[in-house]
Amino acid sequence: MVFNSVAFAIFFIVFFFLYWFVFSKTIKWQNFLILAASYLFYSFTDWRFLAILILSSIFNYWVGIGIERSIRYRKLLLWMGMVQGIGSLIFFKYFNFFVNSFNTLFTSLNIHVNFQVLSIIVPVGISFFTFRTMSYLLDIDKGKIKASTNWVSFFAYVAFFPSLLSGPIDKARTFMPQLERRREFSYVMAADGMRQILWGLFKKMVVADNCAIIADGIFSNYHDLPGSSLLMGAFFYTIQMYADFSGYSDMAIGVSKLLGFNITPNFNFPFFARNIADFWRRWHISLTTWLTEYVFTPLSITFRDLGKAGVSLAIIINFTLVGIWHGANWTYVAFGFMHGCYFIPLIIKGTMNKKKRVDKESGFPALDHGLDIFKTFTLVMLTFVVFRASSISDALQYYNILFSQSLFSTPVFLEKIIIVKASIFILIMMLMEWVQREQEHGLVLDYFKSPALRASVYCVLIFMIIWLGSTGANQFIYFNF
Repeated sequence: MVFNSVAFAIFFIVFFFLYWFVFSKTIKWQNFLILAASYLFYSFTDWRFLAILILSSIFNYWVGIGIERSIRYRKLLLWMGMVQGIGSLIFFKYFNFFVNSFNTLFTSLNIHVNFQVLSIIVPVGISFFTFRTMSYLLDIDKGKIKASTNWVSFFAYVAFFPSLLSGPIDKARTFMPQLERRREFSYVMAADGMRQILWGLFKKMVVADNCAIIADGIFSNYHDLPGSSLLMGAFFYTIQMYADFSGYSDMAIGVSKLLGFNITPNFNFPFFARNIADFWRRWHISLTTWLTEYVFTPLSITFRDLGKAGVSLAIIINFTLVGIWHGANWTYVAFGFMHGCYFIPLIIKGTMNKKKRVDKESGFPALDHGLDIFKTFTLVMLTFVVFRASSISDALQYYNILFSQSLFSTPVFLEKIIIVKASIFILIMMLMEWVQREQEHGLVLDYFKSPALRASVYCVLIFMIIWLGSTGANQFIYFNF
């Protein structure tokens, strides 16, 4: 079940009515309804893995209590929790990857082995709910939060359906307090949630899904196309990734607001970033902050005697893990490694943590700002080639054609009309987000004083979603991760 489907609309309308009009008298019953609805929602997506979600919640619930109450076995219990979390990811996401890699390695050494792969299906959302449980245990160990003794609240936190399948990755210390206090319906909060849902639907159904048609066609036939067309493929895929993933995040945040929750923002207009460090402060924020707190910071402390070399090593390890988190393919490893290497010039110059001034005016960016945005976007776009490729070999072939003399030839258009449509949709999205870059999302429209004018914008977007969006409830890209 996906947000951009009729099934979810029916599911959520029924849930919304029960949540605010039937179960609103007590927090306990509201949380129990959230838990039941989350399990039902997950079952519609893939009921076979519901048991994994429940067992993970049970295990981490008791381990969390044990970490807090036990002095003697505190670290042992923490390690058990980490082994369970990391072990489940390794088994479901990376087992066959390791087996195939070992087979290839031994074959290259003329050692003939044949380790057997397993028929493993990756549970949807496992990367997201596993990172939630791991951060919960780590925060208990560090004394940042108390272990929950309310199993309904904890289970609801792990399985919260708006962000269960593709994040954001909320930490328990920011989300669980909201579960444990009484929630009252707020018209202002709900109205903003509806606007954010609408903006997310526009980005997903109008921008991302139309860009996908172009990108898929080019990446599937890149051998027969000139470098100029491949450059277009990289551009449209990069926009697709952003519109698809941030569109999901907008919808998840908007749905949560309708229920009285503020969950972690996941995007802050990343294509307006002025360097790669700024980009990662704006892109997939919940994952970046998670890894910064639990991986990069400890590593940077460990390597502090190495100076800038130590910081560079910590950054490269951190972003290689960012790549690996996405899946079991060397392309993701390369994607993360490339981004880690992008940080090295900033580390050497000592500007990694310095935020460049963002233009506040409503017009176009200043020349130096615009050049910084262009350079950062280009670097990111080039890494999404290897992210999209099925193998390192395919990525290298794509780069080889892209950077050949054919880059300066006339592009071959596979779908001329769709390219024109998608380009207009991208322009609308980027212009609205540039104007709204100081706001939480691209459809705040506070500067429109006239309610009729705001309503007309909403109607235009609804029209575009219905008549110009791609047909069908297409799955979100990050369901694969």
